[in-house]
Amino acid sequence: MALNAPLPAVVLAGGPHDAVAALAPGAANKAFVPIAGTTLVARTIASLRAAPSVGRIVVVAPRSTHGDGALAGADERRDDGPTMTDSLRFGLQGFAPDELVLVCASDLPILSPEAVEEFVALARASGADVVYACLERAVHEARFPEVPHTWARLRDGTYCGGGCVALRPRALAPLERFLGRLGAARKNPFELASVFGLGVLARYATGRLTIAAAERSASKLVGVPVAAAVCSFADIAVNVDRPSDVALAERLAGATLSVD
Repeated sequence: MALNAPLPAVVLAGGPHDAVAALAPGAANKAFVPIAGTTLVARTIASLRAAPSVGRIVVVAPRSTHGDGALAGADERRDDGPTMTDSLRFGLQGFAPDELVLVCASDLPILSPEAVEEFVALARASGADVVYACLERAVHEARFPEVPHTWARLRDGTYCGGGCVALRPRALAPLERFLGRLGAARKNPFELASVFGLGVLARYATGRLTIAAAERSASKLVGVPVAAAVCSFADIAVNVDRPSDVALAERLAGATLSVD
């Protein structure tokens, strides 16, 4: 693949019929809930389609939705799996092991092509096998102070995660193994310490852990190079997790349209 060829993208639109989906009769899951007249998944696909750095778009969604007009902007539709990891595996099938693939959540109501372009550039520049979008709190709150997040305090600043990841398919198996260990240990502090190491946990708990140290630790734990992409477009971190987020997303989408 040419160095600057457009990246393929996988949009994860699977998952159960949850409380968000219950707000929209007929929605298979929250990806198919309309925001200002356009479903969440259609919004995500449209933003990717408008980004010059993105090429082929694969959407992973329940088979019953494959004929839905919300997925018309995708190049290919694939069945989802019982877990997000299964859906990710299905989405990555057929891509070269070392090919960088953009993976996006389907619940990003105001994701902009500019945010996608920035993240792709950062992911490429990192050279890592797994790249995770994140956003510094001051940047986020300057644009969207009303949007709640879970924050991680590091020595470099305080961050939340974004809705995009870039990874090479060869990284999926070791990433799955790590996530399995993490899931098994998440409710046991001693098990977490065995996964991350007491030093890393202590530095994180006291706000002394740096992004660079976190990247090194994650790379060692997963077994492939892992990097954080610190983004400057706050819309990459605005998603819809709860029913209360829908009304907020409607307002933000309306404001974005009026600015455009």
